[in-house]
Amino acid sequence: MRRSTTFMVAAAAIALTTSARAAEPGQVVATYADIAAAMYADALASGQDLHAAVDAFLASPSEQTLAQAKDAWKAARNPYQQTEALRFGNPLVDEWEGKVNAWPLDEGLIDYVDASYGDSSDENPLYTLNVVASPKLRIGRNLVDASTITPELLENELQEALDVEKNVAVGYHAIEFLLWGQDLNGTGPGAGARPWTDYSLEQCTNGHCERRRAYLEAAADLLVSDLQEMATSWQEGGEARADLLGIEPQAGLGRILTGIGSLSYGELAGERMKLGLLLNDPEEEHDCFSDNTHNSHYYDQVGMVALWNGHYERTDGSVVEGPSMADLTREKDPELAERIEQRMNDTTEKLGQIRETAESGQMAYDQMLAADNAEGNAMLQAAIDALVAQTRAVEEVVPALGVAITVEGSDSLDDPGMVAP
Repeated sequence: MRRSTTFMVAAAAIALTTSARAAEPGQVVATYADIAAAMYADALASGQDLHAAVDAFLASPSEQTLAQAKDAWKAARNPYQQTEALRFGNPLVDEWEGKVNAWPLDEGLIDYVDASYGDSSDENPLYTLNVVASPKLRIGRNLVDASTITPELLENELQEALDVEKNVAVGYHAIEFLLWGQDLNGTGPGAGARPWTDYSLEQCTNGHCERRRAYLEAAADLLVSDLQEMATSWQEGGEARADLLGIEPQAGLGRILTGIGSLSYGELAGERMKLGLLLNDPEEEHDCFSDNTHNSHYYDQVGMVALWNGHYERTDGSVVEGPSMADLTREKDPELAERIEQRMNDTTEKLGQIRETAESGQMAYDQMLAADNAEGNAMLQAAIDALVAQTRAVEEVVPALGVAITVEGSDSLDDPGMVAP
């Protein structure tokens, strides 16, 4: 359960100096829109690369082509995660986001699961629907023809079916499950280990390989089309860009701060990190099938820093930059600007330590969550504390700039007793 904290300050004109480094609010918002367009263009390009790797795997299933598809999935996550601070401040993005990054999911909706998963859930009647194995689906009172698995079936009939958020049928995490399968290692070493033969027509394992292939292809198609939708929306003349640039610049600044503050606090520090640490539960790990969570968290922070500084390094090495929130803050309160920079650097360092520890093979993110892992728990808590401190520093900009923001909260931070086991 999430909570929101609202910070309201009466709108006021910002008196800027006439120095060469002065930044007008409208310029800052325009830079933000330009960076958004570049970020989603990069996310789309990497999504297309993932689709190509999936096609190559399905054309010639093997251990090698499955590994290449997994690598492409991980590579696609990095540019997408950098977009996440755009979500909370922009209603059009927030409404769309569930198509590509909804999480957590009840994977029994999609395909076979281990017996330890259980066969029912009080919260989800479709907990073990198993679309891959079922050409006819009972969804509430409706009998749905699923004899052909198509993008339309996944998007229109299955995504959040029966208004259950964990019925995630599409997006990165559905594809992640289809590539890796369940991670049955708990807080021990190892990720999911789905065999490549689950997609082989000649050596089919676990049944229904043709339908599983169709599901993976449909999910990859949808991911690309959904990313294309948002990339187009931020281009010149696009709906998201027009929605942002059509409001007062002060309100635009509020959206920027709301997005950074909400991702930093309620979403990343709270829902994605503190909740799992409180419960010592690897099921609360963001990329739980692939053990890629360390990268997802790190690139969330990279994106927040890019949007704050008005400086985004694209995947092709080019740079999109311009007047920024950092510039405006420096104009109003140099000490505060320096404090925010220090907090962001500290957060980047703490999340970088988690990433380096996991990438080296020393300790995966889900191992860090284990109740008896004092070292891992301490690393996670240090990053959570840094994210909270970063948010608090960003909130200090509100009165300085005369804007209104609403920062998403999280019971795991605001009322831990509500979620503690």
